[in-house]
Amino acid sequence: MVREDERIGKEDSKAYLANHPIRSCRRCKAKLSADEIAMTKKLVNRGTTVYYCTDCLAEMFDVKRKDIEEKIVYYKRMGCTLFQ
Repeated sequence: MVREDERIGKEDSKAYLANHPIRSCRRCKAKLSADEIAMTKKLVNRGTTVYYCTDCLAEMFDVKRKDIEEKIVYYKRMGCTLFQ
């Protein structure tokens, strides 16, 4: 017998979604990627429950979007556990 989450894909299963709610940017309500959530934790506070998209983070810190994207790549290369 095939489990429901195997049939429709783990990311689409009810159990997966219950444990991993879809998060959105607090300011613009855009859906967030895992990298955007990790970057918010890195820049704002590791314990935060409020997240921002790349564009809003860039605006808040008065930098360009490209700067945020470069930092995401940098932290991934450095092995930061937030970006795994």
